[in-house]
Amino acid sequence: MTRIHPTALVDPAAELDDSVQVGAYTIIGPQVRIGAGTVIGPHCVIEGRTSIGRDNRFYQFGSIGAMPQDMSHGGEITELVIGDRNTVREFCTFNTGTFKEQGVTRVGDDNWIMAYVHLAHDVRLGSHTVLANNVTLAGHVHVGDWAVIGGLTGVHQWVHVGAHAMIGFQGHVAQDVAPFMTVDGNPLAVRAVNLTGLKRRGFSDDRQRQIRQMHKLLFRGSLTLEQARTEIEALGTDEPDVRTMLDFLAASTRGLVR
Repeated sequence: MTRIHPTALVDPAAELDDSVQVGAYTIIGPQVRIGAGTVIGPHCVIEGRTSIGRDNRFYQFGSIGAMPQDMSHGGEITELVIGDRNTVREFCTFNTGTFKEQGVTRVGDDNWIMAYVHLAHDVRLGSHTVLANNVTLAGHVHVGDWAVIGGLTGVHQWVHVGAHAMIGFQGHVAQDVAPFMTVDGNPLAVRAVNLTGLKRRGFSDDRQRQIRQMHKLLFRGSLTLEQARTEIEALGTDEPDVRTMLDFLAASTRGLVR
């Protein structure tokens, strides 16, 4: 049986699994769907067309599914879709999408999202990411799986952050961050391969060597981006990490943090 605190306001049209828990003074709107095992803390507002998967944990004072903070938004019905097993700490704000992209803000699975994080309209957050306190992802930002973003970091609209990348504390991210790289400093620059993260995730020595070679080609030589791309292709386009890098470079529109 769903455990709803008597002070919570849950619209009768909302769809909540019987195992969902809802804390005191939380408000849940009519277009919200929440999957099994999810726990919603006190003083949260979940509204809009918002779908939340299984076994998520939302702490107190979250604003989830509010309209996008986009002055061109005309009130169209857009969505927020959240996967499974995410932890969302205090005072987080997630907005629905706009029709400038697909009309959906999307959060994957198994993410660790700390306090005061803002996900703007049309953000696509992968799975297994860590967003530290006060991270702000502006509209249309895409973040790959296993990325780690340090506290007080702001990410500009339309920026892509690659899989397994790490961004240091208080970063100002205005260009794309390549997969597997650690970026830090002001101005932001690539410092090294995120070897600690790769080792924790079981990357073999051969894979690490290949990623270090791509790092050298892209960031430590005198090659242009197109020349580096050609050299990376020569490493073997059937190699999964090479393919990840090439696909990322092909999708990049804002240039790379280098």
